[in-house]
Amino acid sequence: MTRPSAILTDIEGTTSSIAFVHQVLFPYAQRVLPDFVRHNRNDAAVRYWLDKAALDIGGVVSDDCIIEILQDWIREDRKHPALKALQGMLWKDGYARGEYRGHVYPDAADSLRMWHADGMALYVYSSGSVDAQKLLFAHSEAGDLSGLFSGNFDTAVGGKREVGSYLRIAHELGLPPDDILFLSDVVEELDAARLAGMRTLLLDRPGDYPTPREGAAAHGHARATSFAEIAFENGP
Repeated sequence: MTRPSAILTDIEGTTSSIAFVHQVLFPYAQRVLPDFVRHNRNDAAVRYWLDKAALDIGGVVSDDCIIEILQDWIREDRKHPALKALQGMLWKDGYARGEYRGHVYPDAADSLRMWHADGMALYVYSSGSVDAQKLLFAHSEAGDLSGLFSGNFDTAVGGKREVGSYLRIAHELGLPPDDILFLSDVVEELDAARLAGMRTLLLDRPGDYPTPREGAAAHGHARATSFAEIAFENGP
């Protein structure tokens, strides 16, 4: 694979274990969210997102009702911006207290450091909020990796299965799409990125996907089971 100018990477299932999100972060959010909302409901930033959630629930509702809906959204892994923002806020407290550290696969940490040292621009695009992304990498088991990245994107730029999202990211980076490599574990996200003109690679980690996604299941995307398998050739 020819060396790209930039790498855009997903987090869950790509740099980090799906289990960390679903077995650590989500349960923590469910456990502390009620008290977090009740203690911080008058904070301007928290109130803003509670009101945003209320609009989708149906208008004027009690904070207790909002809490119940948010708990349902966590269980459903709903990609609602209000939920993502509030989760980012409470996860910040959890990281600060040392309740957990962000999981990053050792092969991902090693490759990200190597690519950054080689002058390759690195970016993150995840459904989690930008704040949540930065927290995970700043408090990772591999140390503070946040300085490796030149920028972060979340669903404010658009859904991850929408072609326009990748076109907007390429425009913001000031690069032609085919000079950007997108890494993800989700085939449909890679399909959208490829339609936008980006290069793509499927992370098919055995720990997250016990049944290999090869052949037709990979939709023609290049495939690797770890970052250690990703190698670049020098361009012309």
